[in-house]
Amino acid sequence: MMSKYLPPEFKNLIEPTSIALAASVERADIATPLSEQSIPTTFVRKGASGVPILLLHGFDSSLFEFRRLFPLLSENHETWAVDLLGFGFTERLENLPISPTAIKTHLYYFWKSLINRPVILVGVSMGGAAAIDIALTYPEMVQKLVLVDSAGMTSGPAMGKFLISPLGYLATEFLRNPKVRQNISKTAYFDETFASEDAALCAALHLKMPRWNQALIAFTKSGGYRSFIDKLHHLTQPTLILWGENDRILGIKDAAKFETAISGSKLIWIKNCGHVPHLEQPEITARHILEFGI
Repeated sequence: MMSKYLPPEFKNLIEPTSIALAASVERADIATPLSEQSIPTTFVRKGASGVPILLLHGFDSSLFEFRRLFPLLSENHETWAVDLLGFGFTERLENLPISPTAIKTHLYYFWKSLINRPVILVGVSMGGAAAIDIALTYPEMVQKLVLVDSAGMTSGPAMGKFLISPLGYLATEFLRNPKVRQNISKTAYFDETFASEDAALCAALHLKMPRWNQALIAFTKSGGYRSFIDKLHHLTQPTLILWGENDRILGIKDAAKFETAISGSKLIWIKNCGHVPHLEQPEITARHILEFGI
C-alpha cells in the first residue's frame, strides 16, 4: 500500500527502506488547544512489545530521517516516528503558530491521544531540543531520553546558519534549491556517498507540502529553540547521548557539555560518522538505543 498522505514524487524512491517507510505512513487528526480545528498529523508506527520508542526528527526534515533506523528498532520495540508541527507532512493549518511552544503542545497531545504511556524519547539534532523541552515540561511522558547530535546547547534553529538574511520568501527559496540541500546533505555525512539520489528525494519530499515556506519562516522568526543549558540539571530521566565523532553541522564540543550538564547521563561516540548517526550508522545507533532501553 502506498501512502496517500505524501506528494506523488514519493513514487520515485529507490531504496527499500525508503519505500517501506512511505508505505507505512499514517495520519491522525490530533485535537489540541492550539486551534479549534484538529491537526492532521503524519506518523509511522510498528511493533507491539517493550516500552514505546518515539522518534523526533531534525530541522526542516521529516520522519523519512528514520527510514534506516525505524525498522531496526521496531523489530524489538513498539516504535513511533512523528512529523513535528510545521514540519514533514503534518498539515500546516493556516494561522496556526509554529514555534517551540506550539511544537511541544502538539507533540504532547499526539502522545496523549495515541500512545499515552511513558516512552523512550529519541531526538536528533533539533529534535533533541524538542525532546529536552518535552522531558522538562511533561516528565510523565518520558521514561528515558536519547539525544543524538542534539541541538539545545545554544539558541536558534539548529540549521539556521543555512538560511540567508533577510528572512522570508527568498530565504526559503534559497533553502529549497537542490544544490544547496545537497551541499547540506554532504556536510551532514562523514561518508559523502550517503548523499545519494534517494537521500536527496527523502530530504526534499516535504517541500512539496502546502505552506512549507510560511511555516519555516514562522518557526525561524519565533527564534527557534533557546539554550537549555540552565535547565538541563532539572532532567530526571536516564539520558543517553549519542554523537558522531565527525559532526560538521553542530561540531563535537556540545556532546561533552551535555554529558556534564545532565546528571548521570552517558555519552557514546559513534565512529566514522557525521551529524546523522541514525542514517550513516543505523545498526550501531539502534544497538545502543535498544541496550539503553532494556
